[in-house]
Amino acid sequence: MDQTEKYLDLPLEEVIGDRFGRYSKYIIQDRALPDARDGMKPVQRRILYAMHTERNTHDKNFRKAAKTVGTVIGNYHPHGDSSVYEAMVRLSQNWKVRNRLVEMHGNNGSIDGDPPAAMRYTEARLSPIASELLRDIDKETVEYIPNFDETTDEPVVLPAKFPNLLVNGSTGISAGYATDIPPHNLAEVIDAVIMRIDKPASSVDDLMHVLKGPDFPTGGIIQGVEGIKKAYETGKGKVVVRGKAAIETLKGNREQIVVTEVPFEVNKATMVKKIDELRIDRKVEGIAEVRDETDRTGLRIVVELKKDANSEGILNFLYKNTDLQITYHFNMVAIKDKTPTLLSLPQLLDAYVSHQREVVTNQTRFDLNKAKKRAHIVEGLIKAISILDELIATIRASKDKADAKRQIMDKYGFTEQQAEAIVTLQLYRLTNTDVVQLEEEASELREQMEKLSSILDSEKKLLQTIKNDLRQIKKKFADNRRTHIEDKVEELKINIEVTVASEDVLVSVTRDGYVKRTSLRSYAASNNENLPLKDDDHPISLLEVNTTDDVMLFTTKGRYILCAVHELPDIRWKDMGQHISHIVPLEKEEHLLKVIPVRDFQEEQGYLMFFTKNGMVKRSEFQLYQAQRRGKALIALNLKNDDELVHVTRTDGQKDLFITTHKGFGLWYDESDVSVVGQRAAGVKSIALKDDDFVVNGQVFDPEAPKDLFIITQRGASKRMKLKSFEKGTRAKRGLTMLKELKKKPHRIQGFFMVDNHQQIICYETKNGETQKVNPMEYSVSDRYGNGSFMFDADKTGEVIEVYQETVYEKPFEDNEAES
Repeated sequence: MDQTEKYLDLPLEEVIGDRFGRYSKYIIQDRALPDARDGMKPVQRRILYAMHTERNTHDKNFRKAAKTVGTVIGNYHPHGDSSVYEAMVRLSQNWKVRNRLVEMHGNNGSIDGDPPAAMRYTEARLSPIASELLRDIDKETVEYIPNFDETTDEPVVLPAKFPNLLVNGSTGISAGYATDIPPHNLAEVIDAVIMRIDKPASSVDDLMHVLKGPDFPTGGIIQGVEGIKKAYETGKGKVVVRGKAAIETLKGNREQIVVTEVPFEVNKATMVKKIDELRIDRKVEGIAEVRDETDRTGLRIVVELKKDANSEGILNFLYKNTDLQITYHFNMVAIKDKTPTLLSLPQLLDAYVSHQREVVTNQTRFDLNKAKKRAHIVEGLIKAISILDELIATIRASKDKADAKRQIMDKYGFTEQQAEAIVTLQLYRLTNTDVVQLEEEASELREQMEKLSSILDSEKKLLQTIKNDLRQIKKKFADNRRTHIEDKVEELKINIEVTVASEDVLVSVTRDGYVKRTSLRSYAASNNENLPLKDDDHPISLLEVNTTDDVMLFTTKGRYILCAVHELPDIRWKDMGQHISHIVPLEKEEHLLKVIPVRDFQEEQGYLMFFTKNGMVKRSEFQLYQAQRRGKALIALNLKNDDELVHVTRTDGQKDLFITTHKGFGLWYDESDVSVVGQRAAGVKSIALKDDDFVVNGQVFDPEAPKDLFIITQRGASKRMKLKSFEKGTRAKRGLTMLKELKKKPHRIQGFFMVDNHQQIICYETKNGETQKVNPMEYSVSDRYGNGSFMFDADKTGEVIEVYQETVYEKPFEDNEAES
């Protein structure tokens, strides 16, 4: 055969598929997942079995861990010593397993994630309860298979005299499967097994009367009975697990949060570090110091708070943002009938009961056979003593042991086993008193055989034996529940004052999207310097608000961004703000239009009124715009085609509207003409537009305090009019003319505002880039039919291209504070 003929020409995918399939089968069945019967992974089973065979039990002295690891590797588990030792250490960690199976002397790690000492330093032995998993293994109770090198045998499963899978739980990841079974209370699990034996049709609801839920070794509080029930019914579910924390009062009006239990599988040191990082990064206000005071007496983490801090709010913040509260996901996968299976609680209990039937049947059969053999020997010995002299004479006349056995069997009718017992009998046993003892033993053996036979013959007695065994273990090893269970998952409400230092700041926003918050100290030190701006940009808002407030930024594309003030970039007054694209990307030709501050959405009443370029108006309830999603542009109203938002403002529902178009039409009507619609609606027609006309602006005003109208045209003319020169109409009409129509170079409105004696300055920008300011109240009142007064010569400076109000410093919540 030539060298090349040794190799097969196979497609890569076939080879990979075959090899990975074999590998997956191995790690699923023989590494990562526990057996549904004894709750053991192979490495755990081999560790316990090796310690049992070496007589390394709780009633003997401790033995070097390295010796056990060597035995496991050499006889049963041909893998790395670290994987065996780590599995062994985990079985000894009382914060990982509910009832530890290995007792260890020396450093076996800690809840802080510290590694254990090397195995050459530590000593171990089986715990008393672990011996119950192995009890009667020598009575042919379980199947054995050859080990990896066929030099000895190892058990396929342990007898498991208690339901270890539920008591100690399991966690593991294999190929395509994972498992997460939480630990439970031994007494409760045993009660559930007994209930399942007594009532095989018992439901999850019935079982949960005795098995309340998981019982973690680290204690804590479970919230969500529905989650437990779902997990027990389906094998999958989730519950909230939180540490046990209490608020203690200190001197000087101060408090501290003391944590005495942490959630299962949480690294305490990492959790403490995270809490301290939140304090350092000022993600939470009010924490003065974080200390880990854990010692040999128990776990204790102290979060000391500042004076007058909101302790409940801070505790809720820690629940939400650290591992002081976690979500535990049930995924009850175990190997059943050599197959990974997602098991419900009844199925898990049934798998254990089925295993115990088999174990107790095998154990009883073994004991019965042993008793029968002994009874047979005892019967022979009693008969031998009655003819002792003849037997002695026969034995003395024999050539050797074999000849003596043959003669005894031929002359007196003994069986081979009886003959063997007679010829090996020691001389001192040949006394009269031994006959009495033998007859008593024979009587006891008869009783024992009857009892054992009745167990094998009666299903009821077999199950009663299993129950009695379980009750004995419960009596010996049961302890109190450590984890408290609460029905409902508590909704965590966190007051913003907990996370943000309350401070009044100045928020500035520009049309082109530059935003910042500035401390009032920085603004005061600026000596009234103007806000730094890019060319052709201008401010649209300058608000004194609190860091605990929110701001809504509306754009010309009908979108809005809800930002927390404290999340805006903190920048000095004399420096330019950060572009909004760092928070939310804007579309091309999209500008910021309006900033509306919000203190509390729940208490804010009223509406938002929107006006669009193509003649739509929309009124929606203000509270609809409360959003959970921050850092994303949300739809404020549905714009069709190339429409744009020209103005948005708040209203109380009792106002009037005035809408002005580019070609000089104005329409005045009541706010009630605009019906209230949802957040994403497009709205209704506000004004009937002529061809090529569009809305310049819409204004909302109080009819009890009417204002004047002020317009600026593209030719640089401005005009102030009285509202009463217009008649009030209804929505969606053409409106009344506001300009005199000229055949040559007609005036077109570029800017429109309602003004009064307190009105701000109006700014306009020309094509040549010049910006000018005008005070509307300096202009005399005109009628509707004129074109106003020229402010400049448009032929020299260029036409007006943009009109806006000068932004002034506002304190929007000052009135509210004064009222309160």
